[in-house]
Amino acid sequence: MAQRLAMEYVNATMQMTEFQLNQFLLTADTSYISHRVKILGAGEQEIVLEEAGGEEVHLSFERKGGIYIGSLSCRVVNPHLINAVRKLFFMYKGTGTVNRIYKELTMMYYYEGGSVRRISEVRPGGTKLIYQHKYSLVEMMSIYKLQTVEQEIEQERRKINSLLDLRNTCQHEADIREVDEQLALAAYRLFQLEA
Repeated sequence: MAQRLAMEYVNATMQMTEFQLNQFLLTADTSYISHRVKILGAGEQEIVLEEAGGEEVHLSFERKGGIYIGSLSCRVVNPHLINAVRKLFFMYKGTGTVNRIYKELTMMYYYEGGSVRRISEVRPGGTKLIYQHKYSLVEMMSIYKLQTVEQEIEQERRKINSLLDLRNTCQHEADIREVDEQLALAAYRLFQLEA
C-alpha cells in the first residue's frame, strides 16, 4: 500500500458548541501534540495544535450565537498531527475538501456534514471519479419539497400581480375593498412560503 505523504484541508469548516470546544481542548494534548489558544477580537479564537517536532496547524473559530464555527486550510505532514486534525474534522462533522497526498497521486475527498459525498483520484494524467454520493429517498423528498415551494411562490406572485392589475381597473369602492382583502391574503401566504 502506498504511504501517505501528507493531508491537506481546503476550505474546511466545522461547528461545535462551547462545551464541545472545551472538551476538544481537554483531549487535544497528548505526548506528541500540544495546543495553545489565542483570543482575538469579537469572540474569535485561534487554536494552534503543535507537534513536538514543531509543525503547527492553526484553526480559526468564530462565535455565532452559542456555536463556534471553525475554519481550516492547511497541509499537514506529521502523522500524529494528521491523526489529531482528522479526529477533530470527523468528530465535529466537517465540511470541505480533504486531499490525501501520496507519491504518485492525490485522493480528493469532499465531505459534507461529516459524510463523504465524492472521492476523486488525481494523477498527473488526469482525474478519475471514484465515488459519488447518491441521494437517499429522504434527501430526494426534501429536494422535491423545496422545488414545490418554489413553484407555489411563483404561482402566488402571479396571483398578486393579476390582483394588482385588477385593482387598478376597479371603479367601485366595494370592488377595491374585495380585491384588497384578496391581496392581503395572498401577500400573507407569500410571506409564509418565503419564510
